[in-house]
Amino acid sequence: MSYPAWPVVVDHNGARLEEFTWGPIPAMLNSPEKVKKQRQYYLNARSEKVLEKNTMWSKIRHQRCLIPSTGFFEYREVGLKSKVCYTINQGANKVFFIAGLWALSNSWDTDKSEKIPTFTLLTREANPLLKQIHNAGENPGRMPLMLTEDMLATWIRPDLDDAGIKEILDFSMPPDNLEYWPVNSVRKRHEDDESVLQRVEVEGLPPIEV
Repeated sequence: MSYPAWPVVVDHNGARLEEFTWGPIPAMLNSPEKVKKQRQYYLNARSEKVLEKNTMWSKIRHQRCLIPSTGFFEYREVGLKSKVCYTINQGANKVFFIAGLWALSNSWDTDKSEKIPTFTLLTREANPLLKQIHNAGENPGRMPLMLTEDMLATWIRPDLDDAGIKEILDFSMPPDNLEYWPVNSVRKRHEDDESVLQRVEVEGLPPIEV
């Protein structure tokens, strides 16, 4: 929840890699107090809302971006008081891309009139693999809207119409394209290096069936 700066790909007279801040600040968050309490709810956006009329995501549906990633973490509930952290990636694709939307947001950190480039990450209903891993919490059964290589240029194309947007929003990354394994919890203090990806053995961990 630190709202980091992150490289994203946008089409500004051609595809360009730029640095945006993760987490839009919608107009309704019109005070530093509201930003502090509620900005976290805009880090991710449900893909189902992008083409739904009168939503903030529909208003910026033509401001699309690609978010590069090497992987992400999700927690699997395996007992009433037991959760196991997993890392998920695309195996051979060391860097893959997640669909996103961007917006110029008011900055309440300094001058509220300053516009800063921000982005949100799109999520969708999870595939059969991620449904078993991301099976608890406030929004279970969700996963990032990961794209295939042949979708990347299309997603950020300025003239993409709503039918084309919907076609991509309806895409679900097949489980066979993903690799996953249990790791130590990333919610605890740890070194910020590749050791967080080290596979761990969890005694009695039920298998995942896909």
